Amino acid sequence: MARYTGPKCKQCRREGEKLFLKGDRCEGQKCAITRRNYAPGQLGKNRFGKLTEYARHLRAKQKARRIYGISENQFSLYYQKADKKQEATGLALLKLLETRLDNVIYRAGFAKSRTQARQIVTHGHIKLNGRRVDIPSIQVKVGDKFEAREGSKKNPLLAKATEDKKFKSPDWLKIDLANLQGEVISDPSKDDAEAGVDTQLIVEFYSK
Repeated sequence: MARYTGPKCKQCRREGEKLFLKGDRCEGQKCAITRRNYAPGQLGKNRFGKLTEYARHLRAKQKARRIYGISENQFSLYYQKADKKQEATGLALLKLLETRLDNVIYRAGFAKSRTQARQIVTHGHIKLNGRRVDIPSIQVKVGDKFEAREGSKKNPLLAKATEDKKFKSPDWLKIDLANLQGEVISDPSKDDAEAGVDTQLIVEFYSK
């Protein structure tokens, strides 16, 4: 299954909550779920009833997949990889999702959404350990350093990021936002999970 490229607001409405897929727009009154807080489709207003156990597990998986912008096949592969690691599968899955380069660029404050972060990476605006990269799914590790390329710092998306004085990065990243530079200083912990992402329910979904 390919990565979803349709209207992002429909994904939030399908989950019944804001997934913050469009950055600043999600904070304002123009957010679709603020105006139409029901699922898309002709029967959307009737879809938010009591969920079965299977539906709860499915929704947890779909929500995480949508938040991180990952295809069904990619997400399944991440789970399989996490399941083979010598630690709790849920935590291993969280680490794999959080340490994708596009997510790191978002967490570092270089972009207002993961979609923007993916665009910044694919357009070659980022250097990882001194080398230009353009693959959003690259897994970063402790000790890796990343930065915006010198010639890319005037890019409107990146230039706007340096003006955000209220941004606070997670503890596992060391960020110099003014210079668009950062370093991975530790692994993400379970406390670093995106709000609303329940890895335990996801593990139970794949375990059935």
